[in-house]
Amino acid sequence: MAKGILGKKLGMTQLFKENGELLPVTVIEAEPNVVLQKKTTESDGYEAIQLGFHDKKEARAIKPEKGHAEKANTTPKRFVREIRGTNPEDYEVGQEVSVATFAEGDIVDVTGKSKGKGFQGAIKRHNQSRGPMTHGSRFHRAPGAMGVIDPNHVLKGKKLPGRMGNNTVTVQNLEIVKVDTERNVLLVKGNVPGAKRSYVTVQNAVKANTEKA
Repeated sequence: MAKGILGKKLGMTQLFKENGELLPVTVIEAEPNVVLQKKTTESDGYEAIQLGFHDKKEARAIKPEKGHAEKANTTPKRFVREIRGTNPEDYEVGQEVSVATFAEGDIVDVTGKSKGKGFQGAIKRHNQSRGPMTHGSRFHRAPGAMGVIDPNHVLKGKKLPGRMGNNTVTVQNLEIVKVDTERNVLLVKGNVPGAKRSYVTVQNAVKANTEKA
């Protein structure tokens, strides 16, 4: 069955294994999550649990959020996500989910929001090549031709300048190197999406068995 936890990316550091190998790891702080709601096939059409992470100030919470949190005997949360594929019968509303859910060596998928880059040109956004910079060329970093003669309109899907980043990104099959239950911290091998102090979702890997095979 699926399992997961919500956390906050604190940044990256490095660890040395016993054989001297250097491992780059991402530090994810995951203070105990609270089960806010259980969803079942009978009532919702699918099975999942809804987790809440990081308390929100009462003044910033709206009435529906307060009422939803009160059912779980907790305070409104800033980051709320569903973990699908879980067995709701294994959880109770108001129950806490800690980093002890995972163990060293577990393979997980981490989902987060990538860093926003703002409005960028086609070269940075789509890795296109620039034109000549000399010999009278007027084509330097522009997107290029867009069908001005035939078909007389911009084709759908044309790679153009625009907003870059700030997308939901999932990095699959990352290994948990260490679980620190005292500090509520997970150390995950490699990098995960998002800026420092951004929220992430950690779930057991969907394709782990396929990759091993």
